[in-house]
Amino acid sequence: MPAAVPSPVPVRRHARFLTAALSVLMAAGLSGLAVARAGADVRAPVMQSSGTKATLLDTFFVSPREGWAVGAGGMVLRTDDGGEHWREMPRRTTALLTSLAFADARHGWIVGHNGTILHTDDGGQQWRRQSAGVSATLYDVSFFDAARGWTVGGRGAILHTRDGGATWEDQNSSTSADLFGVQFLDAQTGWAVGALGTILITRDGGAHWTRQPVESATTFFDLHFLDDASGWVVGSQAAMFQTITGGDAWVDRTLPCGSPCLRPPDFLKVSFAGFRTGWIIGERGAFLRTTDAGLTWRETELPEPLSLYGLSFPAPGVGWAVGQGGAVLKIVAPSP
Repeated sequence: MPAAVPSPVPVRRHARFLTAALSVLMAAGLSGLAVARAGADVRAPVMQSSGTKATLLDTFFVSPREGWAVGAGGMVLRTDDGGEHWREMPRRTTALLTSLAFADARHGWIVGHNGTILHTDDGGQQWRRQSAGVSATLYDVSFFDAARGWTVGGRGAILHTRDGGATWEDQNSSTSADLFGVQFLDAQTGWAVGALGTILITRDGGAHWTRQPVESATTFFDLHFLDDASGWVVGSQAAMFQTITGGDAWVDRTLPCGSPCLRPPDFLKVSFAGFRTGWIIGERGAFLRTTDAGLTWRETELPEPLSLYGLSFPAPGVGWAVGQGGAVLKIVAPSP
């Protein structure tokens, strides 16, 4: 088995050299943004055994019981009992697998290094290769339905399919920056984020992508939009930006570094389960939760300071995170 990826740095190096609650917060300027240690109302995530030490880079649960995880060396794992047991699927590649998404319980896609795309139309019983037509590493994938999807990757790559991946077409992103995250709310409206402060938007299914203004050159790794107005992006050195205008304006919500100020961890994934409750994970055990739409964020100390790369919430009250050394954490979200 190939060595696990110890941190997000090798992945990025390979790419380079390889709305009520939110409206109230914006009106107040979020001068009260703060971070606190988790109190008794926040349950610590439960470590589950994945059965592998290979680093897992993404996870996707189609229901609170059925989920998937992918990672180093072509690793694909599946659980049918909410993560109590995981089983390794037959490997279709040895490539680093970076992201996966399901449009429904039967139709799913996995992307990764060297333009790798794998597809299932039988709920994951079999995974078959699809031709991306590019050699760039693909970092994220988003499907609106079983036919229409997008994947993004190195050197500004954005690929789109209208037929479930039977064919993929290259869309013009107008950037050479590596793109690490993509999300579509419907068949027309989507965003992509990446290096050098890149935030792109399309309102015509990707026929045209426009760069949105943001006063930062940070690398953005992930995004989560709740609707066509309200969204968050996260990135390197704990960067957090928020919009309630569909990205016409982005406001820096990065938390104070603290004293003494050590290098903040990279934030790698963000997910909201409703307007108020959201989660951010990242390197070195970064694990934050908000129950007030981002006004405050609470840190949860993990049993080990493992880097976490993938995050999935199939239902508002339960989710999973995956990461370094085969780590799988079950997250039970108490009511705010």
